Amino acid sequence: MPRQPVVRHNDYRSLTPPALGEWDPRLSVSMVVPAYNYHRTLPYVLAGLAGQSYPAHLLEVVVVDDQSTPPLELPEVRPENTRILRVESGWGRANACHLGAQASDGDVLHWYDADMLPYREEVEAHMRWHHLVDYAVPGGDKRFVDPDWLFGLDPAEVRDRVAAGEAGDFFPGVPHEEHKWVEGYWRRTDDLTLAGPRAQRVHIGMTGSVTRDLYRASRGFDPQLRLGEDMALGHELAQVGGVFVVEREARSWHLGRSQVLRRAEQVNRYNDPYLANLVPAMRPKRRKHGRSYEVPYVEVVVPVADRLTDPEIAQGADEVVACVDALLDADFSDLRVLLVGPWGRVHEERIQPVEDPALELRIVHRSYRGEPRVSLVESAPGHCPESTDAEFRLTLPDTSHAPLPQALQRLLDDLERTHHGRRTITYPDGAEARLERIAALARVERVAQVGDDRDELMEEAFGTGSYAAKEVGFVPTEERDLPRFVLKPKPAMSPEESRALLLGTPASETPVSDAPVSEPVSGEESGRRFRWRRPGH
Repeated sequence: MPRQPVVRHNDYRSLTPPALGEWDPRLSVSMVVPAYNYHRTLPYVLAGLAGQSYPAHLLEVVVVDDQSTPPLELPEVRPENTRILRVESGWGRANACHLGAQASDGDVLHWYDADMLPYREEVEAHMRWHHLVDYAVPGGDKRFVDPDWLFGLDPAEVRDRVAAGEAGDFFPGVPHEEHKWVEGYWRRTDDLTLAGPRAQRVHIGMTGSVTRDLYRASRGFDPQLRLGEDMALGHELAQVGGVFVVEREARSWHLGRSQVLRRAEQVNRYNDPYLANLVPAMRPKRRKHGRSYEVPYVEVVVPVADRLTDPEIAQGADEVVACVDALLDADFSDLRVLLVGPWGRVHEERIQPVEDPALELRIVHRSYRGEPRVSLVESAPGHCPESTDAEFRLTLPDTSHAPLPQALQRLLDDLERTHHGRRTITYPDGAEARLERIAALARVERVAQVGDDRDELMEEAFGTGSYAAKEVGFVPTEERDLPRFVLKPKPAMSPEESRALLLGTPASETPVSDAPVSEPVSGEESGRRFRWRRPGH
């Protein structure tokens, strides 16, 4: 079986979809329609889906009734293979879409909201991309309209007019509003072909589709999200190698303005903390320096078994601790460190502590078992996306070298500027550290076949580059300066002298009152008494 095409970055222009109406579909599609109290618009949505150009025998519709009051019922005019799924646990669009995906049967999942009216070729336009590659994520085009005009039509008439290709004639004289933010992003990035890894930011779930296989490979919708679920799903699909396609022939009318358009400021205020915590690609929302998040931007894998278990290596824990502390000391704090070692050997049985064969392991274990940004794991994660939720992974060959404070951020900036998938850092002894984009690894694994060279595929799909360790700020661990807290035991200082040091004011000029002083402390005198410092600085 020939290998499916390799799309570089997000430039899907390398693919040539067939012309509408001039190809033979073979994949089935499940239209998942989440609905909560859409009693008025649902009949028209289903009427439009009943008039689709895509073969009826390959199309099913699953209406997911999210506990509507009264419960939704299927209208007479609908696609032949249509059924209702009642939500019995949880609530919200993300939960409904996920339940619909699990209950449906199609090769492709096509999300479609219960206030959308499709043009005749809407489904077909999506499906032609899925017949080219199994990692396409098409999004449709839509216009927001006042739906009152539509309610004067019989659903059967809507079905017939959609089937006749007349959906574009609906809503005469009614203003047609575009999704301005999305359309603006599309225009700036030539319909996402130039957006690279940022294409996921405008994933549109209300008219989106994905192969069932790609959805299952990802973590899918987060059922706990009440808003922002489309962007969160976009991140998950990017992580498994998805390419985001703007399909302007997949046209729809949106029956009314969306909540995002009507209440954009309130919606964004609600979404920001959720998306900042769950979607590392939303780095502009991670504005707090020194913060860590539920899903880190970078995961660092550090193998330590050899250093901590070889009896010929004395005090191997010292190098490991110094390397890990250097990682945690980086100016870039949005990371998680995985220490890979045989931690099961650390036990609580009676033994002379300094004679413990697992002493070096124990020292490292004790050093980091309470550090929230460090995890002690028995085996290294694989390349599958399920092994991490981070955007990038840095894999060190050992702990012989450690990054200077700005090194990791500079390498990440290099990858972001180029949209590349990998940077290789070569140590003097020939060992290599690798900083890799998880989405790139997933894309390579998705298109690779037996015998393929993964490195060549990575170069083709995303691009790679290499640097010598020294030139990008990776130095021998013993040479890496680390902050040290200095506080020597001394007799108590008078409050007046301490105040002078705190405020950077000569003791004779320091008022005894609590009035504020405008100039902050900046002198060396204060630093001699109480400071953080780096040795040699």
